[in-house]
Amino acid sequence: MSAAKFLHELVGSMSQGAAGNPTVAMIEAAFAHHGLHWRYVNMEVTPEDLGVAVRGAKAMGFRGFNCSLPHKVTVIPHLDGLGESAAVMGAVNCVVRRGDQFIGENTDGKGFLKSLETEIDPKGKSVVLFGAGGASRAIAVELGLAGTKRITIVNRSEKRGAELVTLLRDKLKLDAELVVWQGDYAVPTGTDIVINGTSIGLYDAKARLDLVLDSLKSGMVVADVIFNPVRTRFLDDAAAHGCVAIDGLGMLVNQGIVGVEYWTGITPDADVMRKALESAMDL
Repeated sequence: MSAAKFLHELVGSMSQGAAGNPTVAMIEAAFAHHGLHWRYVNMEVTPEDLGVAVRGAKAMGFRGFNCSLPHKVTVIPHLDGLGESAAVMGAVNCVVRRGDQFIGENTDGKGFLKSLETEIDPKGKSVVLFGAGGASRAIAVELGLAGTKRITIVNRSEKRGAELVTLLRDKLKLDAELVVWQGDYAVPTGTDIVINGTSIGLYDAKARLDLVLDSLKSGMVVADVIFNPVRTRFLDDAAAHGCVAIDGLGMLVNQGIVGVEYWTGITPDADVMRKALESAMDL
């Protein structure tokens, strides 16, 4: 294989503090399983060097790259265009070469949506979403694009929650409302899907979401973005009330699947990727 061809089959991850990224093992496992002579390379890029790094990746023929905080917004001026959801939410975590252009996409919400759709089609459904940060923003936009009927954002910061609700109303014409989160929140009757989009529970299996547990009804689909621990207290509480529980590891795996699809055109084996991710995370 020539050097030029090898470089043409590189993708990467640009972050500030890139060490120990378990996504590398997951994506490289997909490449190996499907016989692709590709590499997924971690690269630590400082904010001041981001533009140079993007131009370098394009010059070397990278098929694309992921980018994490603090680059999800600041990478946009260095790209040639944005996909639909990335343009709505104003954030990019996946860059894809299309012809001679680098196009910014966002797989955060897409990964969640693919995981959610294993249990329920969100079209026409009523959703309660805890949080208004980056993950919640991406999820809410993808749910809106998928035809969700109504989204209630439950957030402690009224300002941040209102910003997300305004975005959903103005850009997606979505029926969205904000509930300022004070004390235990009771999920309204008729809710189909309940999502924890906050960091509550990350690395803490005992962390409790401020929620009236009896408001969780049998048949509701309850999902968590937390992937470590895989089984959060929120999911255990929901399952005990007869809800269908979806863990955050599925979202992480599906983000990787969407990225590989963007870069290669191949839909990778989800089981292979999940096993590699679990091994990398010692789960």
